[in-house]
Amino acid sequence: MSEPICLLGTRIILRDWRVEDLDLWEAWMEPHHSWHRLDAPYFGSMSDEEIVSRRSELERRIAVADWPDPRTNLVVSDRHTSKLIGRVSWYWTSQATDWRTIGIDIYDSDRWRRGIGTEALGLWVDYLFASLPATVRLDLRTWSGNHAMVRLARKLGFVEEARFRLARVVNGSRHDSLGYGILRQEWEELHPNGFASSARSCDE
Repeated sequence: MSEPICLLGTRIILRDWRVEDLDLWEAWMEPHHSWHRLDAPYFGSMSDEEIVSRRSELERRIAVADWPDPRTNLVVSDRHTSKLIGRVSWYWTSQATDWRTIGIDIYDSDRWRRGIGTEALGLWVDYLFASLPATVRLDLRTWSGNHAMVRLARKLGFVEEARFRLARVVNGSRHDSLGYGILRQEWEELHPNGFASSARSCDE
């Protein structure tokens, strides 16, 4: 059983999943929602079967607090209501070289353009660098049509390191595939006291 994680921002909380998140999460997975048009739309949405399988796995993990350390993803929730509004995550680019790529989805379009994504991803980067002392870099991938993610990456100090021209097709139009990265040293220089976050139990 893992100790719960709660990363507090001014407007949001990054936390572990709860049973009350699941119905809302499943509703947000329906492909008509706006966030699907920005989050790697060239890969398509999850099928109904994949959603059911993912929910079943989340239910199992919630029941026994079976979470990896460090977490591979956390819920982005409203600080005042604790309602799920998105998710942060990471996946391996190369496990052999300790190379991770991070991501964020803010499902609720009413929360866009309010700095919530910046706060959530900043807290996530802080958490990962603190939890992984040997990790020297984190990546972020997006496409040139996702202007909000490009602005977010730059705002947090990520450097454009790769541009694959006209490599992605979205709604019949071609866009560049973009790769951003930030080094631990760069992050610590930008945020010597951390990204205004503190990890603690959500029960405190």
